[in-house]
Amino acid sequence: MLTTEIKRTDQLPAAELLEILEARVRVFVVEQHCAYQEVDIKDRRAEHVILRQNGRLAAYARIIPSDDKNAVSFGRVLVVKTCRGQGLARQLILATLARINQIAPAKPIKIQAQNYLRHFYADFGFTPISSVYLEDGIPHVDMLRQPKNQAN
Repeated sequence: MLTTEIKRTDQLPAAELLEILEARVRVFVVEQHCAYQEVDIKDRRAEHVILRQNGRLAAYARIIPSDDKNAVSFGRVLVVKTCRGQGLARQLILATLARINQIAPAKPIKIQAQNYLRHFYADFGFTPISSVYLEDGIPHVDMLRQPKNQAN
């Protein structure tokens, strides 16, 4: 059974926060061979989109709220290795976009996508707004999605 939870950092019990951070380190530091500080100040004000399969963490994304001038963003998108190939990334992005539409319907959404995923994000209405650049040795591209009521 697949469930979706959305929680602010201050709503996460310690065990859940540790589960999320362990998954992020496993994917972004260990699997992608990137030695950097995974936990950052953005986590303090983030909303966490959590997909659970049979009660266990299966997929995750972090929403970073905007201030009055900036776009909303999300990132740290992951699917746990044992849950890949089941379409969970697509479900996760749909849940993330639905939540952003609730909290900031008039704001654009800006992401820093790994370049190999640019076509995946294009399926959700994101368009590249930068050239490809390296971040932590991995090719990335900035992408933007306009609010639904302003889309062409």
